[in-house]
Amino acid sequence: MAIAELALRRARWRCRRGLLENDLVLERFWARRGAALDEAQLDALRELLALPDPELWALVSGRRECDNQRLAAIVAMVREA
Repeated sequence: MAIAELALRRARWRCRRGLLENDLVLERFWARRGAALDEAQLDALRELLALPDPELWALVSGRRECDNQRLAAIVAMVREA
């Protein structure tokens, strides 16, 4: 298995969340965009997934704007899904 494929599998696993809303949004995002992520996007997704569930939900639901420029693009991609 290639390193890139392993990284994608790990990121997909991290998309499984305790908060159902996050889980549903991230699964839909992964189904639509996951396989096409480049390395920079994958890094940003990993950073986003390191956030606690309530903070992650606030960002992806639009209740809070993303102040971190590095994460803003991936948050927008997740919101589009």
